[in-house]
Amino acid sequence: MPAQGRFDVDLKPASEAGDPVSRMTIAKTFEGDLTGTSRGAMLAVRTDTEGSAGYVAIERFEGSLNGKSGGFALQHYGIMDRGAPSLSVQVIPDSGSGELEGIAGTMTIDQSSGDHRYSFEYRLP
Repeated sequence: MPAQGRFDVDLKPASEAGDPVSRMTIAKTFEGDLTGTSRGAMLAVRTDTEGSAGYVAIERFEGSLNGKSGGFALQHYGIMDRGAPSLSVQVIPDSGSGELEGIAGTMTIDQSSGDHRYSFEYRLP
C-alpha cells in the first residue's frame, strides 16, 4: 500500500567538532498519510572528495499510518558518490507495534522541491 506526505527534520550534533565520524540526533514530525513523530540517531562521514559521503541512521516512528495507530523502526543507508545519491530506507523486521504490528516496507525521500517529502510503500499482515 502507498503512503505519501512531508516531514520536518531537526538534526542536532552529538559528537565533538573534528571527530572523524559525526553523530547526530534526529527528531522528525510527519504529515500526510503518516502522522506522528520519530526519534533516532545518525552516523555520517564526509570525505575529502567534494560530493562524497555516507550515513547510516535508525529512527523509531510513533503515530498513525492511514488511520492505524502504532509504531515501527526505520533503518537508513545513504551514499553520495561524487554528487550521485543512493538511499535505502527500510522498515526493520518485527519492529511494528499496535495496529502496525507485522509492518514491512521501504521509504523514499525527495528533497528536490526544498522540503522533505516521503513516499512509503508498505504492507501489513
